[in-house]
Amino acid sequence: MSWALASAPCIEKSNNTTYSKLTMKYLKIITAIAVLFTLSGCSVSYNFTGTGKIDADTFQVNYFQNNAEVVEPGIERQFTQRLQNLIQNQTNLSITNENGDLLYEGEITQFRVTPMTATANQLAAQNRLTITVNVRFSNKKKETDDFEKPFSFYHDYPADELLTGSTLTAALEDIFERITQDIFNASLAKW
Repeated sequence: MSWALASAPCIEKSNNTTYSKLTMKYLKIITAIAVLFTLSGCSVSYNFTGTGKIDADTFQVNYFQNNAEVVEPGIERQFTQRLQNLIQNQTNLSITNENGDLLYEGEITQFRVTPMTATANQLAAQNRLTITVNVRFSNKKKETDDFEKPFSFYHDYPADELLTGSTLTAALEDIFERITQDIFNASLAKW
């Protein structure tokens, strides 16, 4: 089998000038419409995170207290910082300690480990860590956006591992990433 290229061109020239004139006319119309849409703009601007135009300049994230029955020390600080960092990284809002246009506050209400799957010996093969955070969001410039609701997520890990060290770090990373993104989406992206 030979893969030599044919010497004849693959595209034929059209001698039909009417067809060429119509094609050029449509091409000019489409280009004009595209230019009009580009120049006209719209009242809502979008960024890469899909938040649209945010009618605020500052945001404030108050310290989230750990009110869960089982208390894991330090997770309230980690969660508060993760939420602050996410908002700073995905918006152009400035963080403030008081009188923010957007206010995030709440508490960690649940830190629970439950067995998920059993082995043939009736022992747990996998455990699930579930964390729930109750969030109160206030928008000074648009009070209809205010809400209070819980956000929850989980992480499964092998039952033969203790929930300490790298296992705990990986679990918190997964859970906090999801919960903070869900809070961001509910408050700013309106998803």
